[in-house]
Amino acid sequence: MIVFKYGGHAISEDLKIDPALKFLADLIKSGEEIVIVHGGGPQINRELEIHGIRSEMVKGLRKTTPEVFEVVQRTLSGEVLRKLVNQLVGLGVNTIGISAGDANLIRGEVRDLELGLVGEISKIDISIINTFFEQGLTPVISPICVTEDGIGINMNADLVAGAIGGALKAEVVMFSTDVSGIYRNWPDEASLINSISVDELVSIASGFEGGMLPKANAAINAIHSGAKSVRIFDGRTIANLTAAHSGEIGTLVIA
Repeated sequence: MIVFKYGGHAISEDLKIDPALKFLADLIKSGEEIVIVHGGGPQINRELEIHGIRSEMVKGLRKTTPEVFEVVQRTLSGEVLRKLVNQLVGLGVNTIGISAGDANLIRGEVRDLELGLVGEISKIDISIINTFFEQGLTPVISPICVTEDGIGINMNADLVAGAIGGALKAEVVMFSTDVSGIYRNWPDEASLINSISVDELVSIASGFEGGMLPKANAAINAIHSGAKSVRIFDGRTIANLTAAHSGEIGTLVIA
């Protein structure tokens, strides 16, 4: 079982089949069970710019006003989700696309008012994912979520992938991103960590900045909730994806 976080920087912007999806499709058709959770930061930034809507990042997360959320939801659960599903279907994979808030998969709550409509996970139920696998379906999941009161919220895709990976007891949660892994001293590339225990990661994560912090927290949460390992890697080339799947690059986090 693999949970694959498909980073927005890795998503192809043209109409050609993404080589990364071809690689994943081949694994799925060979019998591997894979859950794909996608982000879409660059796509959201583009749409916000087109509509003249300002957005800012706070502690590595996007501050989400109601106006920003409308664009985020439309982009992630519309454009990006459908693009990935369409390409996987074209590659012969029986695919279903949902948002994290669909069925009883994830419920969230807003805990940091400074971030606006940004949620943290309060409940997860993977029954729907197991049902998909029983029916031969590969789920692709957008991180758009909902509160118990029915309010749509933006959820960090790293945290969603980590939580799902933990609940599924995944062999590995793979975070495809735009950096080589976790840097002990961000942004010093020479400080890349090849392998680290979750306890050591907890001890140093408080010093992380920007987007590195939610990735570290997602890895920690994934291991603590049941995933056997996490690998964070630069997924912008198919060569990197192949090497990461073989355990050759990126940062490996273990229990």
